[in-house]
Amino acid sequence: MRDIAERLLASTSAAVDAVLAAAHQGAEYRAPVEDPQLAAADRHMSKAYFRHWLSAILHEPGTRVAPCLDPEVLQFARDLVRRGLDMHDLGSWRGAQHAGWDLWVDACFEATVDVVELRELMKVSERSLVTFIDDSIAALDEYVVQERADLARGANAERHSTVQLLLEGAPIGRALAESRLGYALTGGHVAAIIWSDFANEATGLDAVAEAVMKLCAAPRRLTLTASATALWVWMPADTVPPAETAEDVLSAYPGIRVAFGRCGRDLDGFRRSHMDAATAQRLLTRMGSAHPVVRYEDVALVSVLTADMAQADQFVTDTLGDLATADPVLRQTVLTYVRERFNGSAAAERMFTHRNTIERRLARADQLLPVPLADNAASVVAALMLVQLRD
Repeated sequence: MRDIAERLLASTSAAVDAVLAAAHQGAEYRAPVEDPQLAAADRHMSKAYFRHWLSAILHEPGTRVAPCLDPEVLQFARDLVRRGLDMHDLGSWRGAQHAGWDLWVDACFEATVDVVELRELMKVSERSLVTFIDDSIAALDEYVVQERADLARGANAERHSTVQLLLEGAPIGRALAESRLGYALTGGHVAAIIWSDFANEATGLDAVAEAVMKLCAAPRRLTLTASATALWVWMPADTVPPAETAEDVLSAYPGIRVAFGRCGRDLDGFRRSHMDAATAQRLLTRMGSAHPVVRYEDVALVSVLTADMAQADQFVTDTLGDLATADPVLRQTVLTYVRERFNGSAAAERMFTHRNTIERRLARADQLLPVPLADNAASVVAALMLVQLRD
């Protein structure tokens, strides 16, 4: 057992991918799969469990393995409680268990051909894994009950539950929701999701939320802690700040990122703007983009196109041809020219250059494009946005 555990520990990353895929396939709750922050925490938890059990087998094979209650596991549990979820998604647990067992069985058959030894090895390890999973579920259930009780004693719990009802479209009176949130649900709203990919960089989240509020010229904000590394923010505003302006502000907070939804009005706008921001955030994660700021209105079409990344790659190749790998300044010129409504002078002013320079760049872009820009502008812009997000 020690040899097998040692070998699997050396290939933890690939093993965790297999375990996660199986867990997600059987998951009842979709939030840990679809939300980038929860998905990352879920992966950390799976890795922690996998290594915990294997390490215990390596050091004391055959003994009962204590539940894994590492800090990152408990933090994930707290984040789920904040979303109104728990850790008792049996479909996910059993999916992970079966995938882990498959990996172990394959390793056992590689380790020995002795039938008697193999039978004993399988019996002992099967009891160990099943008991470990059951004990872990029980331990986390107990922790979640306590965490939920602690959260329920705080005023923040009521705000979280109210926002969840609003986002789900549940029947809740506007006046009641406003009194619980301390936030008016009439008029315009801009939602933002502010997050960090790393816990040690999350200390500036609230400062960024304050900066974003000022960028939107909003007098106040509604802020919920979605997880240890993410905030959900709503502001009474009618415009979304330009991405370039927001990026300038965020340069003082490396590692923190912002996704903006479109401006919406009243209850429906409150809900839709947040959903837009969540879609934009998922797009960055899906594409592996490092962009610090994304606005849904800039990437709505790209979000649809990237539902299938293979098709998206082919779309870029077919639409841009050699422009896809050309100088980034050339690509940015095309984007700016279209955004300025095909006005060369306005594009030149935006890019701080001469109009003749813009015209030369556009002529060069037309040489690289399979179809001239004027005949295929919408598709070219969508493809360029996709390339820009990946850069």
